[in-house]
Amino acid sequence: MTSRNISEIELQIMWNRLLSVVEEQAQTLVRTAFSTSSREAGDISAGAFDLQGRMLAQAVTGTPGHINTMARSVGHFLEVFPVTQMHEGDVFVTNDPWKGTGHLYDLVVVSPTFMDGRIVALFACTAHLVDMGGIGQSPDGRQIWHEGLFIPLMRLVRRGEVNEDLLAILRANVREPVQAVGDVYALMACNEIGSRRLVTMMREFKLADVDLLGEAIITRSRRGMAEAIGKLPRGTWQASMRIDGYEAPVDLCATLKIGADTIWVDYAGTSGMSSYAINCPLCYTEAYTTFGVNCVVAPHIPNNAGTLDAVRVTAPAGTILSAQYPAAVYARATMGHMLPDVVYGCLDQAIPGRVPAEGSSNLWTLKLVAGHGLTGVGGKAGTPFMVMSFHSGGAGARPQQDGLSATPFPSGVRNVPVEATEAITPLVIWRKELRTDSGGVGRQRGGLGQVMEVGSREHEPFGIFAGFERVKFPPRGRHGGGPGARGRLSLKSGEELGPKGLRVVPPGDRLVIEMPGGGGMGAAAERDPARVKRDVQMGYVSADAAKRDYGVDP
Repeated sequence: MTSRNISEIELQIMWNRLLSVVEEQAQTLVRTAFSTSSREAGDISAGAFDLQGRMLAQAVTGTPGHINTMARSVGHFLEVFPVTQMHEGDVFVTNDPWKGTGHLYDLVVVSPTFMDGRIVALFACTAHLVDMGGIGQSPDGRQIWHEGLFIPLMRLVRRGEVNEDLLAILRANVREPVQAVGDVYALMACNEIGSRRLVTMMREFKLADVDLLGEAIITRSRRGMAEAIGKLPRGTWQASMRIDGYEAPVDLCATLKIGADTIWVDYAGTSGMSSYAINCPLCYTEAYTTFGVNCVVAPHIPNNAGTLDAVRVTAPAGTILSAQYPAAVYARATMGHMLPDVVYGCLDQAIPGRVPAEGSSNLWTLKLVAGHGLTGVGGKAGTPFMVMSFHSGGAGARPQQDGLSATPFPSGVRNVPVEATEAITPLVIWRKELRTDSGGVGRQRGGLGQVMEVGSREHEPFGIFAGFERVKFPPRGRHGGGPGARGRLSLKSGEELGPKGLRVVPPGDRLVIEMPGGGGMGAAAERDPARVKRDVQMGYVSADAAKRDYGVDP
């Protein structure tokens, strides 16, 4: 079997086949994972790479924070483990925040693919583990060492032999060892399936390697990005956003420059690092910035090394968007998820009418815990558990449509069904519904947030690792649209809880989570009265708000 030219028709067929390979790779991880974040929410990534470490294709399942950081992380592995030193049966792993996905809770696993004794490709995948030890899933850490077990770039499997010492260290450092180690094996299985399916494809198409196929994919994608960028006006625009932060508000400042075939985004002027774990390594900043740009500029072009190369992202070292080791970074998504909205503030000036209003953006993830010495001791500890359940506020209004409700843009993870949480914990989700009047008013209404009410069947205390945004500074509307509702965390008994840090729910009380709504688009007076009346009928807008904000008597 030798290298050969690939015809145009074959190229399209092989591309579609490669997409099916990475989709099966990802579904293997979803179906075998132990943690609810992977199984129910798809908080993973999976992709195929050439021997230069360039991503050729990614599975649709996954988040930009995982996919786009994974796309860069494979290069870090190759610096330590060159392909000439890889062997059949090897598997490599890290959770280094600066060379992986931005925090310790995500494992990146890379596996070489061999055919007839020769290495031909690489597969990589990522999953968020339910626990990595340390202080827990909280932004209260002050250094990376507070946040859990740090795994440098290393071998997880050597020629088919699993590194049991590493797994023993992992078990000894986490509160949920069965879930954590189970996810490690799921990650390995995920890449193994990808490798098998790729070899089958290569034999079917009589390919000795993926060099020509990979080059064609990357070159065409880069060319497509250049054409899309070339249609935009050239120039430089600036925008900023103020968000809650931890000890003080945080300003995210962006300068976006559109060139002939490349877009540059720089975050000079952004606030400095926090003493808490909301700092964002540059790899994660790059991931969500690139995603935000590509959603508007070229959403039809596949995401791979060629596409990613068209957007260059920089941030001054020491700012909250370029956190330096050993900063605490667990809640880096608090900053990263806001970046598409910041970028859209620039793009709205360059190409008006093509970007949405600001949304909730930052996930309102319920990281719930009981026992483990965190929420009570002795008879007041309750059944110990640690579970993560994704939920979302509203997205911003779109130029021609209302904003999507309870939608995790830009993360892309799915909301976790309440039954999944109730099945593995003593918790009861008493209420989960859209939050009336939470979407910003405007010609296009902002998406609605959610209201959830959580209690314990055991009437024992439980806690939430809170790290929520948009409590002080709500999502802003565009072009005259109103802001979305602020978020709120409280107890059923009426006590207001702070939106960050470990918060404990007393025995018999319930936790109430009110998620922000997205900002509106355009003036409220321009909204069709019939649509306002329908909103009232559906419970999206109250009768009082319809009269007050839109002048419509339902």
